[in-house]
Amino acid sequence: MNGYDERFLTRNGLAARQLALLLLEYEPETRLPRVRDFAEELGCGNGTVQAALRLLEEAGAIETAARGHLGTFLIRSDRSILWRLSGLGTLLAAMPLPYSRRYEGLATGLRAAFDDAGTPFAITFMRGAGSRATALLEGKADLVVLSRFAADRLIEEYPEDLSLVVDLGPTTYVGAHGVLLREGGSLDAPDLRVAVDHASEDQRMLAERAFADRDDVEWIECSYMQLPDLLAQNRADATVWNLDEVQGRIDAGIDVLPLGDEITRDLSLRNSSAAVIGRAESVAALHAIRDAIDPERVTKLQSAVVRGERMPSY
Repeated sequence: MNGYDERFLTRNGLAARQLALLLLEYEPETRLPRVRDFAEELGCGNGTVQAALRLLEEAGAIETAARGHLGTFLIRSDRSILWRLSGLGTLLAAMPLPYSRRYEGLATGLRAAFDDAGTPFAITFMRGAGSRATALLEGKADLVVLSRFAADRLIEEYPEDLSLVVDLGPTTYVGAHGVLLREGGSLDAPDLRVAVDHASEDQRMLAERAFADRDDVEWIECSYMQLPDLLAQNRADATVWNLDEVQGRIDAGIDVLPLGDEITRDLSLRNSSAAVIGRAESVAALHAIRDAIDPERVTKLQSAVVRGERMPSY
């Protein structure tokens, strides 16, 4: 269906649009619920549901087949038409600023996965997991990308409002974190000055855990991308940073050290996984979004960008 179709402005058409959202959950060759079950869920009559199904078939959105006592099966569906009819519109995903190849690869993979699924998709870039979470909660974004650790904390805080869509696995968000130490500095020095960006939930948490055994730390607030600059300018002694960004972005005299204890390393591993979360208000929409994201497709394209085998495209 392209453009304006007055049939979908009628009562049957409204039911068809509501039904399109529900049908996004079903794969081809799966049995559909009974007409009366759909009618109960939509709050309409059986005849309205039957008319809505006919409209969707005529629009090319679905093809069904009745198989006697086995019920009615979905033979084929065009997800792009179902998505458009459902009224979900273009999904807006808020992602971290694309300052590393890994983030560029992640954006490239997500774009391709949604394009393959025929789902309208757009990306906005925002610094800080807190800012992205606020945009999601306020309805300014439909999805946000952040570390699995930050996602778990948010869902725990807002269990009725937010839901995990997909976890893309280790090293999809960052490769690893490490401690940066300024030239001539020592982690054993008293009154250690540690640079931190409180707008970055991951960086703040890792820095606090990395230096949890110290009660003499002086926390130096700084924007994330300026953290190494404070070390080079001798305005801070140490920080925790994403090692994807180390090469070519820090002075030669700055030492890069592994994170300390097992707990910190475990947290760093969880921080390395990219998670996509969305609002939990529409179960059907979340199911449709989950179906639209092929994690293998995303990670393959991301890896190709990280290795330099593919140009970023998002």
